[in-house]
Amino acid sequence: MINPSIVTADDHPLLLKGLNDLLVEKGYNLIGSGVDGREAYNLIVQKKPDIAILDIQMPFMSGLEIAKQCSTKQLNTRIVLITLHKEPELYQKAKELHIFGYILKEFALEEIETCIQNVKEGKPFFSAKIKESIGEQVNDAAWISLTPSEKKIINLISQGKTNKEIASDLFISYRTVEKHRSNIISKLNLESKTNSLLIWAKENQDKFM
Repeated sequence: MINPSIVTADDHPLLLKGLNDLLVEKGYNLIGSGVDGREAYNLIVQKKPDIAILDIQMPFMSGLEIAKQCSTKQLNTRIVLITLHKEPELYQKAKELHIFGYILKEFALEEIETCIQNVKEGKPFFSAKIKESIGEQVNDAAWISLTPSEKKIINLISQGKTNKEIASDLFISYRTVEKHRSNIISKLNLESKTNSLLIWAKENQDKFM
């Protein structure tokens, strides 16, 4: 994906023009642009761009609804959402839909090139600005969703204990610990890597105090 094909959509004409002008100026392959969600989705279906940069809230279809439809139809377009909103719920929903990019409008023009570079390499780009803004709220909401047993286990994980040691400490089976770990990873929306939960636990040890 040397110079990815891109479509854009936003129901604010000036913001859309600013984004399109920047993409053209930087030499990106802009192949279409829409002013609402329906136009955006039709462009994606017809032109099958590599990347679609969409406003998260538009008439007829939101950026999230478009992403969901693309997933259902198994379209390969990588979705980047641009938003004014900082609600943790929208951020979490975007991650659940495997959105490739998520940036705030106020920083879009300065972050869009970095975002596109990451996305074309297959790496999701979630703006540090949005993470700073809602990261703590997301973590707190996720922490609250854990059961008392799951909190005990993640506390022991933060201490560097193995599944076998946790099973022994809590008088439960090794398989039960594994199941709890899997549930915790899912609730915290972490990647299923060996050390992702340990890293999260270490970074959030203040919650166990």
